[in-house]
Formats: sequence, C-alpha cells, structure tokens
Amino acid sequence: MLQVKTENWLPTYPLKVLQLSHCHLNVNSSFLLHQHHLKFLDLSHNQLVGNFPTWLLQNNTGLEVLILWNNSFSGILPRLPNAKYDKLRHLDISTNNFSGKLPENLGIVFQKLIYLDVSKNSFEGNIPYSISEMKELITLDLSRNNFSGELPRSIFSSCLSLETLDLSNNNFYGQLFPNFMNLTHLSSLRLNNNHFSGKMADGLLSSTLLDVLDVSNNKLSGDIPHWIGNFSVLWLLLMSENYLQGSIPVQLGNLESLEFIDISENGLSGSMVSLSNLSSVKHIYLHNNAINGLIPIALLRSSTLLTLDLRDNKFFGRIPHQINELSNLHFLLLRGNSLQGRIPNQLCQLRKLGIMDLSHNRLNGPIPSCLGNISFGREAIDDGSFEYEFAMSNRDSASTYYNSTLHLLPPGELHGGLDQPVGVEFVTKYRYEFFIGLNLDDMAGLDLSSNEFSGEIPWEIGHLQHIRALNLSNNLLSGTIPESFSNLKMIESLDLSRNKLSGRIPQLTELNFLSNFNVSYNNLSGPIPDKEQFATFDDSSYKGNSALCGSMIKRKCSSALAPPATPTGGGEDEGDSVIDMVALRWSFGASYVSVILGLLAALWINSYWRRLWFYFIDRCIDTCYYWLFKYVFHR
Repeated sequence: MLQVKTENWLPTYPLKVLQLSHCHLNVNSSFLLHQHHLKFLDLSHNQLVGNFPTWLLQNNTGLEVLILWNNSFSGILPRLPNAKYDKLRHLDISTNNFSGKLPENLGIVFQKLIYLDVSKNSFEGNIPYSISEMKELITLDLSRNNFSGELPRSIFSSCLSLETLDLSNNNFYGQLFPNFMNLTHLSSLRLNNNHFSGKMADGLLSSTLLDVLDVSNNKLSGDIPHWIGNFSVLWLLLMSENYLQGSIPVQLGNLESLEFIDISENGLSGSMVSLSNLSSVKHIYLHNNAINGLIPIALLRSSTLLTLDLRDNKFFGRIPHQINELSNLHFLLLRGNSLQGRIPNQLCQLRKLGIMDLSHNRLNGPIPSCLGNISFGREAIDDGSFEYEFAMSNRDSASTYYNSTLHLLPPGELHGGLDQPVGVEFVTKYRYEFFIGLNLDDMAGLDLSSNEFSGEIPWEIGHLQHIRALNLSNNLLSGTIPESFSNLKMIESLDLSRNKLSGRIPQLTELNFLSNFNVSYNNLSGPIPDKEQFATFDDSSYKGNSALCGSMIKRKCSSALAPPATPTGGGEDEGDSVIDMVALRWSFGASYVSVILGLLAALWINSYWRRLWFYFIDRCIDTCYYWLFKYVFHR
C-alpha cells in the first residue's frame, strides 16, 4: 500500500493499493508500468492526459477498483480485448474528455462491475446492449454526455441489481417506464434533461424501494400517475418542465417521507389540497401552472416547511392567518395570483423569512409595520437546510477490505454522494435572478409591487438592515419616504415608483451598495441627492416628479418650479406632457431678442431696405398724428 504526494518517488516492490489523488500529476508515472499486482488504484484529481490506459488493466489482471475521474484523458475508448476482467468491480472515468461511442463489448469484458461511472464526458451514440450482461451492476451513471436513442429493453429486464441509475442530461427519447421494467432494488432514478415523451407507463410499480425520482425537463404528457403514491420511502420527486396536465393526485398525500417536490412549469390545474397533509415536506415548488383554489392553511402551520413557491398560478382568496409561531419558512413566493384582502399581521410571525414575494396580486390596505420584525437575512440559515446529500451504497469498508491504513473510499463516496440544491427565483434589479447555494444564503428580499396597498410606508421597514432588494412600486402609497430607509445598509435595489409619495427624498447617500433606485411617477419635490451612489442614477430614476430639481435631471433648484402634477399611473406619456414653465419663458425671450437683432442687422447691411423702413416709420407717424388730431383733439 502506498500514498504519495510526489511522482518522483519510485517504489522498488510490488503494490496492491495505490492512492495518488490530488498529486498534480500531468503524465502517467513510469513506475506504474512495472506494477502487476494492483488491486486498488486511485489517480483522481490530477491533470493526466492521453488515451484510456488499457495497459493498466492488462498488467494488473487482479485490479478491482480503478478511479480516473477528474483528469484530462481524451480520445475514443478502443475496443477492449476479448479477455474478461472479472476482478474489476469499480470503474470511474467520469469528468474527463472522452468522446465517441462506448465499446460494444463493454458489458462482456467487465461483467462483474458493480459500479460504472462515465458521466461528464462527451460520449455519444446508443447505450451498448452488452451492458445487460452486467448482472451484478448496482450503480450506472451515464449522465452529462451526448448519448441518444431509446433505452435498451435488456437493461431494465436484465440488470436486476440496479439501485442507482442516472441517465440525465443526454438526448435519450421514447416512452418512460415501459411495463417490462423489473428493477425491484432501484432506489434512485434520474432521467431529467432528455427528450422522453408521451404518457408514463406503469413499469415502476415493482420499484417499491424508490426514494429519488427525477424526470424533469422532458416532454412528458398526460396526468401524474397515481401509482407514485405507492413509494413509501420516496423523499425527492422532481417532475418540472414537462407537459403534464390534470389535477395533483390525492395519492401524493400518502408519501410520508417526501421532503422535496417540484412539479412546476406544467399545465396542472385543480387544487393542491392533496399536498397539505405532507407532514415531512420541506420544499414545495408548484409555480407556473394553473392550480387554483385557496392556499391550504396547513402549509403555513407546518414547522418543517422551508420553501413554498406558488408563483404564477390562479390561487384566490386571502393569505391564511393561521400561522405557526415556530415556523421555519425561509422562502414564501406567492407572486402572480389573484389573492385579495390585507396582509395578515400573523404573517409577521414568520421571523425566519429570507425572501417574500407577494407582488402582482390584488392585496390592499396598509403595509403592516410588523414586517420590520421579520429577519430578512438577519438570522443565519442552518447548515444543510438547502442542500441534500446522500451517499451511494457501500457494501464494505474499502480500507478494511484491503487491510489498509489509508482512508480509502469507493467511487460513490469519492464524489461526495449526490446532492439536490435548493434554488429560488426572485425579481431584483428589474430582472429575474435565480439564487442557489451560497448566493441564496446571502439573498434577502421583499416584493409587494403591483398591488393596491395604500397609506404611508411604515418607518419600521427601515429596520430591515440586511435586506438587499425592496420593491413597493405600482401601489397607492402616500406620504413621505421614511428617513429610516437610511438604515438599509445592505440594500442593492430600491423601487418606490408609481405611487403617490410626496415630500423630499431623504439623504440616503450612506447606502453604498445601492445600484438600482427608482422613485419615478410620484409627487416628490425638492433637490435630489447627487453624492456617492446617487451620482450614478440618471433621469429615468426621477421622471414624472415635476417638482424635483438637481443636476442629475438638468433642472436648477434656484428657479421657480411649477406645482407638482398628480400622477395617474399612466406611464411615460403623462410624465413627458408636464410643461417646464421656466424653460418656456427663457425660450420665448431668446426668440424675441433674436428677431429684433436679425431685423437690425438687415437694415444696417441693406440701404434700400433701410430707406423703405424709415419711409414706413414716417408714414406710420403721420397717420397717427392725423387720427389723433381729427378724432381726439377736435371733439
């Protein structure tokens, strides 16, 4: 056994276990040519180049584990020698630059493989039928390649030991879950980002141990199958971005272990009552469907729910006020529905909220001042809340099996398992942004835009010192902009446009991260800030406020300004129709002086016109004297 950090050290004795990961190797170490008894070889995380090293297999017929992932190997895999390598159990060549088709005799040469990972390469073509000869195969990962064609029937009917099957991010097509499937040990199935189409058949009925199912971003149609409710250990269900229709089956309510469900961006309709009884669910994504009805009260009373994304559906009624004080909800997204009424004060009990989007509804009344008590980024998010990891099956401890003092991991754990990151879409800086991972942990936002909120903006909103995006635009808000907004030290986007705000813009020059600012189409007056970040904002941030002045909008504050016009929310045409009286007077005076000077210049240059001009003046004077003498002095 040997674990080295340099390639210059050459062993003089035969090795069985060799781990050279993260050693910055860029060429195959020459001493490997002299090794013939290796059982475990890990060359991962280097910069090794060249073709697939078939000589390693030929020289070490007893090799059981070969790990080459995350290198720079390239080229087409050659046809493998007819000899069978029955000892090889784990083969990982993922994250390289291999291309072409997989060898047709792959499954014949490596019949005893239990783990095969060729993901993140550029392989193409069909899956070799010979893979069906791998009767003991437990994990098969062909993801992130350019494979195409229909899935071979023989794999589903012959590889009966399969537990993990990942064919995602390829170009496979055809029907999903044909009836001849008989994978009774299957626990994880990922088929997302392919071109599967049609209705889902019943081939998964025998896979009762399934805990992960991902068929998102395909072309599937029809209803969500009722048999999905039979998987008692299913915790991850992803079916987004398809053409699924119909209602959410009530059988989904039987999934007691379900923690993550995403059936967004389909054509689903009806209510979501069947999901309200999922006591273990943590993340619900239903956005961009046609689901209607009331928002189930049970969802906001849950203490386990972390994400509720119901954007762009047809929900109506009021936001439930029965809210659990111990709620751990971090993301509440209700944008683009038909919700009415006021924001219940009980919503302020969701103190761990990081993002709340209630925009584009018909909510009204005042904005609750207690929203200033919500964390919006103040409280740290518990580690592990937004990323799930689960390791591949590990029958034996590699270190114990090889009697090694090294920390040896089988390929599934070398990859760190599979993860399902949590992501959220949120409008900030005038565009949709997708936040995931650390970016999501750092994001905090509140969007109440495009509703019917009225009254003054609560000064308590200024307590949200960690918020990064605040949008209150397109409402009926009045009063002044609170001075407390100067406390929003982390804010990057602030939109208060198209309201009825009045008074002066407070001094917000200490908001050093502010990159988007909009107060257009209000009744604001006085000078605009022009220092720090505010020196970067142009006229579009202030238009529709006729009583504002400042260098940024090229309007002097020393001049008299017309009274502010009341905006009606009509847009740019109304703002552009406001007349600047100061500019009008200056232009009229300049025109008058120009005409007089032009006339004098013409008379000075042309003597003929000068004589006519004086003759015309004499005639006018004589006529005036005549009329005065006749009609005034002789009456």
